[in-house]
Amino acid sequence: MSGDYKGDYQELVDEISELLGVPATLENRDFELIAFGAYDSEGDLDPSALDPVRTRSILTRRSTAAVRTWFEGFGITRATGPVRIPPTPEAGVYRGRICLPVRHRGVVLGYVWLLDSEPGPTDPQLEAAMRVTARLGALLADEAQHGADLSRELRAVLTAERGWQADMAVAALRTALGSRGDGPYAVVCVAPWPSADPDDAPSPRTIPHATALCTVPWGPSAQCLAVLVRLRATDTLTPASTAAGRLLERARGVEGGDDAGGRDGSGARLGGGPGAVRDAAVPDAVRGTAVPGAVRGTAVPGAAAAAAAGVAAARVGLAELAPAWQEASAAARAALAEPRLGPVAEWSRVGPYRLLTSLPPGTAHDPAVRPLLSPAHRELARTAETYLDCAGQAGRTATELGIHRQTLYYRLSRVEQLTGLDLDDGEDRLLLHMALKAARL
Repeated sequence: MSGDYKGDYQELVDEISELLGVPATLENRDFELIAFGAYDSEGDLDPSALDPVRTRSILTRRSTAAVRTWFEGFGITRATGPVRIPPTPEAGVYRGRICLPVRHRGVVLGYVWLLDSEPGPTDPQLEAAMRVTARLGALLADEAQHGADLSRELRAVLTAERGWQADMAVAALRTALGSRGDGPYAVVCVAPWPSADPDDAPSPRTIPHATALCTVPWGPSAQCLAVLVRLRATDTLTPASTAAGRLLERARGVEGGDDAGGRDGSGARLGGGPGAVRDAAVPDAVRGTAVPGAVRGTAVPGAAAAAAAGVAAARVGLAELAPAWQEASAAARAALAEPRLGPVAEWSRVGPYRLLTSLPPGTAHDPAVRPLLSPAHRELARTAETYLDCAGQAGRTATELGIHRQTLYYRLSRVEQLTGLDLDDGEDRLLLHMALKAARL
């Protein structure tokens, strides 16, 4: 967990477990596990007594979208006191639940979950537990504010003009990070990010190794996500790649690993496919409703299917974050352009795209190659690029494309006619190859 809040959450959840005599779990409002309070009571910790939904939450630290919709159907987002949820084996909920909403200033920020049993907690016990949830709510609100501050400072560093503005932004970020201001760091770019809200970013606590996150404009109408990842050493980017992978799950809408059949991790069928909950066991209030996305905000159509991530080279100090961001965003562009580089592309491994992504927009669109890039000649362009990728070897190219060699020769002659380039000339081949790669960007 990022930040200095983990011990505080654990202490308060343990306090609730002791008050009620049952194990408690704390999740945020996106149903991501924050803390688990074990209580040594016979049977409560027996694995056979835990239903699949609870087991999955503890082991994977999050629940599926369908499970969230199921529980929200009982009104927990609006409740101000304990909510009892009956067992429903058909939905993988073998034991009843007591949900204690965690609120701060009227806003629900999370939930404390208890397994219901007989005789169960008394009303005075639940009232005492709700007083503890108020302290949890204040803690969650404080962490959310701290995360918002870090998000704002990180965005300022990545978007500031060079000179004194950049220096001030770095100083502000260093102050906000406090003891975590020392490196080494890596920067990750996830693009596009499926939210139209520029302030919509996950909490760093929910992403492994993430220190700060913010959204940054990606083109005229989309957003990307910037992530600051603290590394253990400059010679390994594994923490950054892990964070990027988790965020890509969220960007692509596979939070919790729902499969096409709409099953949650327990195997209980909670829906007929991604986006809906239709099981007969699901309450009427939520049956057939859309499953909330992994990220709050308005989705950008088509963004989830095309998301990719880029990882910059490691940096020791915060002053190097701006050039690191350029590398991360360029690597993400390369992964979107060339799927074999992704879904997570490291800047050091994108090859010629390190040069191509550094070119100003439009400069790689050479007039000689422009006719080849029209939709009518898409197959010719693919043939030319495959031929150049295969180092001009006709046999390899024909095999790769699944065509006869004579067909290949005919297409290459058409390419020369359209562009005026000589494919036997090294510089012409270099120009064509660069232009075709750049066109993907």
